[in-house]
Amino acid sequence: MPDSRAAWDLLREAERVCSSDEIAAAVRRVAGEITARLGDSCPLILTVMNGALVFSGQLLPLLRFPLEFEYVHATRYGRATSGGPLAWRVPPPEAVRGRTVLVLDDILDSGETLSVIRDSVLALGAADFHCAVLLDKAPARAKPARADFIGLEIADRFVFGYGMDAKGLWRNLPEIYAMKE
Repeated sequence: MPDSRAAWDLLREAERVCSSDEIAAAVRRVAGEITARLGDSCPLILTVMNGALVFSGQLLPLLRFPLEFEYVHATRYGRATSGGPLAWRVPPPEAVRGRTVLVLDDILDSGETLSVIRDSVLALGAADFHCAVLLDKAPARAKPARADFIGLEIADRFVFGYGMDAKGLWRNLPEIYAMKE
């Protein structure tokens, strides 16, 4: 069971790096960009659980075009604050074959997870692959995968809130915080 006092201490020591208003504006902008680019394609949207759940929940109602929705569950973090090997809990569905696929993820960090998801979706026969992320961490750093749609760019710090967790907690925050360094 998580320690409530430690969780509150973690939040008190953290620095808010994105307000709820900044996030909402970024989500609206990304929705407009996606609509302009994919609105005529009836894409299959895959949300990466669990982190992208909040981002997806806010973004999907803003996409005013026909789409289908599924999810994948791939993780490199678990309750850790640094990534390890990718573990599939729910791999991409066969339904990607021949489709335009848009993957929604919370954060593009090293690009390793997105790279594996992209390669898996394309190996299953997707016609086209796109990705939208709420956050791009340290965007100038070389990564094996890039996002087509980016909400906000942030520095290379461990962040949580708005779907992203810190030690399994605080996904429910409406803002984004960086852990104390």
